[in-house]
Amino acid sequence: MGKTRLMKCYAGIDIGASSTKAVIINDKRELIGYSVANSGADFEAAASRTFEEACAMAGCGDAGQCVVTATGYGRRNVPFAKETKTEISCHAEGSFHFFPRAHTLIDIGGQDSKIIKLDNAGKRTNFKMNRKCAAGTGAFLEEIANRLKIDLGELNGLAVKAENNISIGSYCTVFAATEILSRIREGVGVPDIVKGIFNSVIKRVFEMDDLKGDIAMSGGVVAHNPFLVSMFEEKIDKKIFVPLKPQLTGAVGAALYALKSQGDLNA
Repeated sequence: MGKTRLMKCYAGIDIGASSTKAVIINDKRELIGYSVANSGADFEAAASRTFEEACAMAGCGDAGQCVVTATGYGRRNVPFAKETKTEISCHAEGSFHFFPRAHTLIDIGGQDSKIIKLDNAGKRTNFKMNRKCAAGTGAFLEEIANRLKIDLGELNGLAVKAENNISIGSYCTVFAATEILSRIREGVGVPDIVKGIFNSVIKRVFEMDDLKGDIAMSGGVVAHNPFLVSMFEEKIDKKIFVPLKPQLTGAVGAALYALKSQGDLNA
């Protein structure tokens, strides 16, 4: 009687300043489990919770047998990780896994925006990050939603209903809020204002790069605001590739590194 082959599993944990993502892949590079939660003030607890939830979805059995790679802002707060990788490396790895050709990845997260250029072999040729302030990030959208007294999850639906294109010239949250108040006094509707804010995010990305060639997008902002992607496509007049679960791209890249670390490159 032969031995039962235990399922191998590989985990990637991406701890961002806003949210923590954990994914589980098998040795065929298939996504079999995932979890997303607020990072909160305890990164280690968020990592443990999402990892356990992802393992439960994947049916891994003994989570202790899962090889873990951590990435993101809080990657050094995952004591059970075998290794850590930078978020640039993991987002590039994850994006090329989903879109295996030369392209530019735009990742819009909670606290920063990243632009990563990849060649046809998946090698990074350049990258840029917006770290100076929250302009063009999820934090910017969250603050604007708070100022407008609407739920963050309502932004996409409101932007879809916009009837006019207006310009919000300020990237700074404080100045943008002042400009929005002026627009409200002028009688501009909330949907038009929200679409104007989306345009502000787009303009911030274009300031960072000219966006030539094929484009992919990832991140929590993209996951929750598909209309933002449609607006990008209209601006550049081309289709943008978005993974099925764009918020998990960095975590998937980390899991692929975990797989590589075991020598299962051709699994």
